[in-house]
Amino acid sequence: MFLHTHPYEPFIFPEATKLIVGTLPPPRFTKGALKEDDVDFCYGSRNGQLWPILDQIFKLNLKYETTQFAVQQRKDFLLKHKIGVCDIVASAERHKIDASDLGMQNIKLRDLLYYLIKCPKVDTLLFTGGNSKNGPEYFFRRFLKEHKLKLRVISNIVPRTHEFEFSKATKMRTIKTVSLTAPSGAANRAVGSMDLYKKLKNENPDFTTFDFRVMQYRPFFEN
Repeated sequence: MFLHTHPYEPFIFPEATKLIVGTLPPPRFTKGALKEDDVDFCYGSRNGQLWPILDQIFKLNLKYETTQFAVQQRKDFLLKHKIGVCDIVASAERHKIDASDLGMQNIKLRDLLYYLIKCPKVDTLLFTGGNSKNGPEYFFRRFLKEHKLKLRVISNIVPRTHEFEFSKATKMRTIKTVSLTAPSGAANRAVGSMDLYKKLKNENPDFTTFDFRVMQYRPFFEN
């Protein structure tokens, strides 16, 4: 049994207004066995698409390499745009050592309310995946239920948006959540089955699942 622990502390700071929320990076990040073009930071897998998507939206000219320079590029971007990262899974056990969300067992979650209190300006959580089993929204719903809280629907159109309220002392906060299509190759089949993607692909045969994610992510990261 492999204990898959999150290798990074949440990247948070008081000025943050949004938090990116995922699950766990691939096990090689826990083992410290990165590949040459991995980046030793949140979402740094060479197979992941989050940073390439943000690179495309903001024209960041990011490096994809295991260097401190590449890490600092990403931190500088997050600080500039007031975006933090706080994945919800602290650890999980795996029989098979891979990056599958479904392969996680005996999962321990981070206390996101604690981190929201530490980031008083955050008003939006950006989930890198939806409510399918062991996805970020799925775990967050479980977490809220344990605290007798729940999500209210704003829109059921993909990417689905919800909100919830919680109080710190006497002050009530309303937080919006956005369930983005996962920035992984495993989600390409789901993208390919979406009516909007099919329509856009029919209009432009060169349109890709990556282009679709760039289009979907842009309004939530730019604003």
